[in-house]
Amino acid sequence: MSSGEDKIRAKIKELETEYARTQKNKATETHLGILKAKLSKLKRELLETASASKKGGGAGERGFDVSKSGDTRVGLIGFPSVGKSTLLTKLTGTFSLAAGYEFTTLTAIPGTMHFRGAKIQVLDLPGIIEGAKDGKGRGRQVLSASLTCNVLLIVLDALKPMTHKLIIEKELHGFGIRLNQTPPDILFRRKEKGPINFQAMVPQSVLTHELVYTICREYKINSADVFCRCDATIDQLIDVIEGNRRYVPCIYVLNKIDQLTIEELDIIDQMPHHVPISAAHEWNLEELLETIWDYTKMIRIYTKPKGQIPDYTAPVVLHDQAPSIEDFCNKLHKQLVSQLKYAWVWGSSVRHQPQKCGKEHILADEDVVQLVKKI
Repeated sequence: MSSGEDKIRAKIKELETEYARTQKNKATETHLGILKAKLSKLKRELLETASASKKGGGAGERGFDVSKSGDTRVGLIGFPSVGKSTLLTKLTGTFSLAAGYEFTTLTAIPGTMHFRGAKIQVLDLPGIIEGAKDGKGRGRQVLSASLTCNVLLIVLDALKPMTHKLIIEKELHGFGIRLNQTPPDILFRRKEKGPINFQAMVPQSVLTHELVYTICREYKINSADVFCRCDATIDQLIDVIEGNRRYVPCIYVLNKIDQLTIEELDIIDQMPHHVPISAAHEWNLEELLETIWDYTKMIRIYTKPKGQIPDYTAPVVLHDQAPSIEDFCNKLHKQLVSQLKYAWVWGSSVRHQPQKCGKEHILADEDVVQLVKKI
């Protein structure tokens, strides 16, 4: 480990100690905001320094090069020996060695499962430990691989779920991954000249002009526009200024529920975004599949050749928030949009069955589309 990394770690520890012992009230809000901004900057510098030393050293750890396939990617992340490899085997049929000792899985193992006509790639990542974001136990490689996933399944041991949950959330948060959050509605734009212009479209409970100005100055930003369209926190403002955060939907998979009593199940049932399962006994895997489908926000569109019945065997799967006919054409072929005249659409997205639509029309799940090309 380089002396540069040691210095940054010492500074981070010092700032975290100061933050922990500072009282939280209105009078200390600005000071706490400065501490948060300094911590965020130092953590980013630490990641950059570590990745640079790995590249320059020549003996750095290899990452997980797994090519993306299918319609979406789901990552299994969790502590060692919580049942990730068993779950991958049950969901996809891909064999991943499962044993009674820790760190059985040492690299990313991909598998593909088919559900509702969609191909979902499932990635079994090696177990992470506390301090993963600082590089312990190949932690950075695991966290980097989780950035490429559309949905994360955090696999927890049902006997000690909260302990593991908080540690994993802390590691992911430190790596810039925000679980089950939407990006804050804040417009941040740097300028070449002029003051720091802060405008709040809704009443703010935390942010003030002075606080925004102080945080921007901490980042050596002297001129910028900051427009808040939501009641934002200091952390959200720092995330927007940093600009490298990844917002990922997440499901907490509570494995080994066969070892719990009914009373214990009632307690863990209060956790949000969770699905209780037993991978070894294949209990409740159907609900897990349904939940994965909901969180990936995928829809199925069926094609209909002219004069024939729709092809219900191979749907075109889209997972945008509002997929249009243009997105549907691009999924089939990039040049198809330029040749499109109009489309006939059957389904819940149209009033008439069928209805003639242009490329801007927004599709719904299980719509049937017939494309008509220009002559």
